Amino acid sequence: MTATSSSRAPRLLAISGSAREGSLNGKLLAVATAKAKALGAEVNTVDLRALALPVFDADLIAAQGMPAGARQLRDLMAAHDGLLLASPEYNALPTPLLLNALDWMSVVQVEGDLPGGTGATAGKPAGLMAASPGALGGVRALPIVRTFLSTNFAMVVVPEQVGVPAADQQFTTPDRLSSDALDQMLSKLVASVVRQARWRIQG
Repeated sequence: MTATSSSRAPRLLAISGSAREGSLNGKLLAVATAKAKALGAEVNTVDLRALALPVFDADLIAAQGMPAGARQLRDLMAAHDGLLLASPEYNALPTPLLLNALDWMSVVQVEGDLPGGTGATAGKPAGLMAASPGALGGVRALPIVRTFLSTNFAMVVVPEQVGVPAADQQFTTPDRLSSDALDQMLSKLVASVVRQARWRIQG
């Protein structure tokens, strides 16, 4: 039987603001992804570096057209019901990799049946998390990301968020954090995003 919009599994897009090999935020995102799949969600991960986006420059659009990676990110956002985002902090700010990708997506225009970049995200739930080997767990950048997503992209950022300090000690198993308290917080965050995504597709 073909799944209807009300019975199909919620589809979540998973993004890490760090693409380096062995990224702690990539590992955190993998744990969150495992939790979402256990709740019945379909999850697809996008590698921001693979989008090959140049540093944002509006003049490039006039000279060369919209980069293919910007359209690809818009297409992915449009095809999913919610977002899991692991956003590390660099000097108390979100990473240039993440901000640059979102800046590019924000200027993608409506094309046929496809929405513009901000239309692809509007009303969809997002869950924010961060990991750091330091004591603060990357949380200083999350309020900025929260404002960016809710204001510029009209996303519904769930109130739960997780900052994982001493993260180099947390990833001993693939589907949970070593700290029971942090693992429970992450489970609540993921459950909130999955729940809101499911409500959204049920109308």
